[in-house]
Amino acid sequence: MSKTLIIHSSVHGQTVKICQHICQILQQAGEQVDLVSLNDNPDITDYDKVLIGASIRHGKHRPELYEFISRNQSQLEQKQNGFFAVSLVARKPAKNTPETNPYMQEFLAKTTWKPEFLQVFAGNLDYQGYGVMDRNIIRFIMWITKGPTDPNTQIEFTPWDKVDEFAQQFHQSRQAA
Repeated sequence: MSKTLIIHSSVHGQTVKICQHICQILQQAGEQVDLVSLNDNPDITDYDKVLIGASIRHGKHRPELYEFISRNQSQLEQKQNGFFAVSLVARKPAKNTPETNPYMQEFLAKTTWKPEFLQVFAGNLDYQGYGVMDRNIIRFIMWITKGPTDPNTQIEFTPWDKVDEFAQQFHQSRQAA
């Protein structure tokens, strides 16, 4: 039985929700899975597999994500590993793959870690769930990108079938001995 660690870096909770979904799929497939926050500075030593999910906040991944990867890169590379990014820009068909998503490309350019499994998922837009500053910033970004700007909007853009497929791929692949 694989021992898997899923680490989330989430601001508004959609990345946690995606991680919980992946966790359930892996557990149903017989894996032992722990889900922890990046804020808890998890120890990855005792795990066979590590998956990191990180959201985008105001166009960037959190600096703590890069610091964690830098500190743990050697161990990450010795395990089956993966990374996925969650952003609203991934709601657009031309930006919903690791190759076409600007945030994933920026992430890959800023780190020397090359995850075995990569994916991007669209997030959740919930204006009422944001503070005043975030709400206005996100509405402005949505206006620029021709997205929904009504302050009562709440849309989950996450493609759950794509999340399921990614979880199955992560489960089915085994690290070479």
